[in-house]
Amino acid sequence: MASKKFRPRVTAQEYEILNDIRNKHEALVRECQEKGIPVEDVKYYWYKGEQFSINVKSPVMSYTDVRDEIVADMKKHAPKYPSIKREKSKDAHLLVIDPADVHIGKLSVKSETGEDYNSSIAVLRVLEAVKSLIVKCSGFKVDKVMYIIGNDILHTDNPKRTTTSGTPQDTVGMWHENFLIAKRLHISVIESLIQIADVYVQYDPSNHDYMSGFFLADTISSWFSNSKHVTFNTSVSHRKYFRYHNNLIGTTHGDGAKEADLPLLMAHESGKDWSECKHKYFYTHHIHHKKSKDYMGVTIESMRSPSGPDSYHHKNGYQHSPKGIDAFIHHPTDGQIARISHIF
Repeated sequence: MASKKFRPRVTAQEYEILNDIRNKHEALVRECQEKGIPVEDVKYYWYKGEQFSINVKSPVMSYTDVRDEIVADMKKHAPKYPSIKREKSKDAHLLVIDPADVHIGKLSVKSETGEDYNSSIAVLRVLEAVKSLIVKCSGFKVDKVMYIIGNDILHTDNPKRTTTSGTPQDTVGMWHENFLIAKRLHISVIESLIQIADVYVQYDPSNHDYMSGFFLADTISSWFSNSKHVTFNTSVSHRKYFRYHNNLIGTTHGDGAKEADLPLLMAHESGKDWSECKHKYFYTHHIHHKKSKDYMGVTIESMRSPSGPDSYHHKNGYQHSPKGIDAFIHHPTDGQIARISHIF
């Protein structure tokens, strides 16, 4: 005797639910057919219809795809910069300008910390310092400028007014306003440096603005894409190296690898430049005060910051070190021969 086929028992309530699902599916199919949307693609993005909000699958795009599209579009609208004829000099030098830890968007109130600091003060200090440093270096013939960017140029990394890791900050201005302020500041500085010599821009990722700082550096590089006198290294690498004749210069923010490990890291990461260059330097940031130490074969120096203390730094006594922006002069064969500072 053949066994009876098993049929699951469905209650009246379950039947109503299944019938409702079937009716909705049929209505969904009709909606997709009317709007020309394949039902099998209903997955990723939303289409709002009369009866349904349909989630429709779209091609997956990586950050690189989006970035390349944005950068390509920006390059079409990048300003034209005229070519400049340079006079060659046998006694020329490298000028390094390093406005570190500017923290555009930081708020410091005099009634609490003893001094005011905001985005306007930040911009004025950088412009004042760059102008002053150019004048102070005028006694040296310069055939190349190294302009170091990144290093907490922005105080926060998101609309929640926190750093990349989520630490709340005392802030002034909206995040998008501060981004544009920093953009205009970098453009203004680079345009002034172009008048001296060709400019090489090196970007250091940092802990306050790990994402937005990278976007900013990428934006600036696109802005100058039509200039033959400005080159960039805007990779997200935490340590970068630049060679100027017999000088090897590494830069990093300073919140990552230990200072004592930087010389050996340079030896491993800089390739043949390590053996071919006699003079080696690492310029670091993050600690907001001057520090210099000679290791075996490598000199490591930390930069001052022009920014004032916020509530946290004042409470813990992290203030009163001289505020400033530093520059260096490198001779092609003799290495670093001068450190020049503008103090506020």
